[in-house]
Parts: sequence; structure tokens; C-alpha cells
Amino acid sequence: MSAVQWLIAGAFVAVGALFGAVEWVARRPGSAVPTLSDMCALAMAYEVRRVPVGRVVLLGFWWWVGWHFFAR
Repeated sequence: MSAVQWLIAGAFVAVGALFGAVEWVARRPGSAVPTLSDMCALAMAYEVRRVPVGRVVLLGFWWWVGWHFFAR
């Protein structure tokens, strides 16, 4: 692997560790930080004039991820 690939892999590991740390802080008793599931539920419930914008954005995000990482 080249240095750029190691850098990108390290960035993904760092982001995963950050998500884990936020979830750990959110699950402590009395924490004001929402859990990741609470944030996802809020995004999924977001609507503008009865159009489920949150669901459309999430679908578009997963389409983009699939296209860029799994379609090759």
C-alpha cells in the first residue's frame, strides 16, 4: 500500500473512533449529548410539506457510497 492509502485508511479509523467516542459519551447517565440513533431518528423524521426530505437525503447518501465504493 502507498502512503496515501495508509493515510486514507487511518482517516477512516479515526472517524470510526470519533463516532465510538461520541456514542460512549452519549450513553453515560445524565448526558446532554444525543446518541447516534437519536440523531438518525431525527433526520429520518424531517419533512418539508409532507416530503420526507431526511429519507431522500439518506437514500441519496447510501446510493453515493454504493456507487463509489462497491460498483467498481
